[in-house]
Amino acid sequence: MLRRLSFILWYFGRPPWDSGISPPELLDFIGQYPAGRAIDLGCGTGTNTITLAKAGWQVTGVDFAPRAIQIAKLKAKRANVQADLRVADVTRLKGINGPFDLALDMGCFHGVIDRKAYLDQLIRILAPNGFWLMYGFFKSDPHHAGPGLVEADIELISSRLTLVARRDGFDKRERPSAWFLYQKQEQAQAWQASNEAGHG
Repeated sequence: MLRRLSFILWYFGRPPWDSGISPPELLDFIGQYPAGRAIDLGCGTGTNTITLAKAGWQVTGVDFAPRAIQIAKLKAKRANVQADLRVADVTRLKGINGPFDLALDMGCFHGVIDRKAYLDQLIRILAPNGFWLMYGFFKSDPHHAGPGLVEADIELISSRLTLVARRDGFDKRERPSAWFLYQKQEQAQAWQASNEAGHG
């Protein structure tokens, strides 16, 4: 709860992660795939939501910080683009049904505590063959609390989605990080169907 509160408070100033510039990985994706429906998970002040909307995508942006969404709405209005911007928890996504051809996550998943719930929602809203473009940094110590990916996260994701591409690097604080492009293919859909049958 304290970490969530600190994130919310950051948006009354200038969060260090809010560069106002869309990353080349997103621009590359936009250049390679036709526009469709997209959701920006943890959209912050809407920089990438607006980039997608300008490229012809029908975009929904969600963030748990009300101030971030308030700023995003103002930015979208100034940019003269249409975007559905909502205060929402990425592990629940009530009232958001998709299907989305693209789910973008730039540094949200690696900060979520209940990552299985996040992935359940992601699988639910992604269209068949839809993509998840995700950026995250890795923990130096997998047993340390706080944000960051660990190998168990990658294994969990890979059991449900198909890896299309991965680009490793380092963030501004020299932490190992990576961009991932996953796709919801038949293997993942079959897993979901069997999982739902097992809990039916």
